[in-house]
Amino acid sequence: MAAVCEKIVENVILAKNRVLTTNQYNQRDCCSAAAPYNHRNFLSFHGGKKLLPKYHCGFVNRRNIYCNAAPSTTAVPYLEKVDFMKLQNGSDIRGVAVAGVEGEPVTLTEPVTEAIAAAFSAWLLEMKRADASKPLRVSVGHDSRISAQVLQDAVSQGIAGAGLDVVQYGLASTPAMFNSTLTEDEAFLCPVDGAIMITASHLPYNRNGFKFFTNAGGLGKADIKIILERAADIYKSFTDQGLMKSKRKASESIKRLDYMTVYTSDLVKAVRKAAENIEKPLEGFHIVVDAGNGAGGFFAEKVLQPLGAITSGSQFLEPDGMFPNHIPNPEDKTAMKAITQAVLENKADLGIIFDTDVDRSAAVDSIGREFNRNRLIALMSAIVLEEHPGTTIVTDSVTSDGLTTFIEKKLGGKHHRFKRGYKNVIDEAVRLNSVGEESHLAIETSGHGALRENHWLDDGAYLMVKVLNKLASAIASGIAGGSKVLTDLVEGLQEPGVAVELRLKIDQNHPDLKGGSFREYGEAVLQLLENHIESDPKLQKAPVNYEGVRASGFGGWFLLRLSLHDPVLPLNIEATSHEDAVKLGLAVSSAVKEFHALDTSALDKFIQT
Repeated sequence: MAAVCEKIVENVILAKNRVLTTNQYNQRDCCSAAAPYNHRNFLSFHGGKKLLPKYHCGFVNRRNIYCNAAPSTTAVPYLEKVDFMKLQNGSDIRGVAVAGVEGEPVTLTEPVTEAIAAAFSAWLLEMKRADASKPLRVSVGHDSRISAQVLQDAVSQGIAGAGLDVVQYGLASTPAMFNSTLTEDEAFLCPVDGAIMITASHLPYNRNGFKFFTNAGGLGKADIKIILERAADIYKSFTDQGLMKSKRKASESIKRLDYMTVYTSDLVKAVRKAAENIEKPLEGFHIVVDAGNGAGGFFAEKVLQPLGAITSGSQFLEPDGMFPNHIPNPEDKTAMKAITQAVLENKADLGIIFDTDVDRSAAVDSIGREFNRNRLIALMSAIVLEEHPGTTIVTDSVTSDGLTTFIEKKLGGKHHRFKRGYKNVIDEAVRLNSVGEESHLAIETSGHGALRENHWLDDGAYLMVKVLNKLASAIASGIAGGSKVLTDLVEGLQEPGVAVELRLKIDQNHPDLKGGSFREYGEAVLQLLENHIESDPKLQKAPVNYEGVRASGFGGWFLLRLSLHDPVLPLNIEATSHEDAVKLGLAVSSAVKEFHALDTSALDKFIQT
């Protein structure tokens, strides 16, 4: 490319031990006519030597890059080849967005992102069959990740380039993005026709991804596959001229709104309604929030405080995409220890913790007992079954036998244990309702929980609103005792003395696979285990099971299943004692020992201890 560089790199930060490469998208930007180099896209806060593309003619500190190359109408030659299908993660898209981690090359570049957003826009146009006189609107939001702003710009360019209107919300939660497709408020340009959330949940700082919504809910696996296939075609056809045009369109048409004020206002109204319209139903109640430096910091100031709650002692509310304090994940032991400690140190009545994008949550009572995993499901089941007696509670496959007994014997409901994956659980609840079996709650042990009354959206904040409703109702009725009202709801839940998850990895390069896929190999492992159970009188195969192989025995149970996406067989074991858990582990070990491509070291270690 015959470009003559006139000015060079602004605010280059040099460091010794880390190398970050220039994003290919920035190479295109710097050669747009009179377009300044966007140094922000280096994500240079990690430091590092920048490797400039070959047509840059120099390297000097504290200046700008400009190139005077004329725009091209031919395909952009410097775009790297990308396997778009590898970005699919079930019903989400996930990739590496920040360079600097060894062995993890950037896969979610800005041109890749723009192609994906353009493909979603095309998909949306087909689904909505829009009136050409009225452009469709798409809202875009992001969590606190360090690559969020760069990707938001690229998403916006993909949408605008496809001829749709873009509404940026900035820092937002995943549930709020879905809600924007339902809200009817023209002042906030709602409802939008589609929504894109930029997030990678609790994954490390260098990752990012996308979730997509319409007013019918989140897109499924099949939709994501179609979008990625179309994105691959769009990516191949990119031209300098087309990319410049989409960038110009975006800069001219983007609107920016604070939609979170609408979303949080609705949450506040829901709690007040449950408390017979008392303005501050949580007056004097002390609740600490741990947002893990994700997007959930709003909950303390925008939801709890207007309801009268005291929120002193809340922590990690400031968005920080490096997640310096703990992983924002309600399943993480360190994260749960942090919120428990905050509750006890501040003598709070309740603690609430969210994941990065607030679609998952957990809680802690005043004496430090956790409401997560089976206990959270038990709590939500108790609340929902009070409102809808006899309803079916749909969960994922790794819930305990004790939870089944609690839901069916203590609460009078029905437990429908289905597959892992929050979308699987939600879709199954929707399906049950469609065939006449009433279900009002779909919830995973991970903390993803969706209610029929809330459009089957997995919303961590709304789950906590249901908990607050219970507290507010108790206070309004003159029932004292703080969070004890919640603890009492799960009384009688049988909990295991030992609960472990071990990951048995499949070596895809092992000759045992004989050229087959890891999925075929994993299925063979499961079939042999199933045969082993049927011949062992000490084990009883689960009569109803939708995923993997589950069996009871020795006062507990195990489940071996094939991961949804990875060459891994996760093994869950629960028992009343470590000795009984080891017996269950030995039963699995003896059944799978002839599968030499299966790494059983984690199971072997557990058995030996």
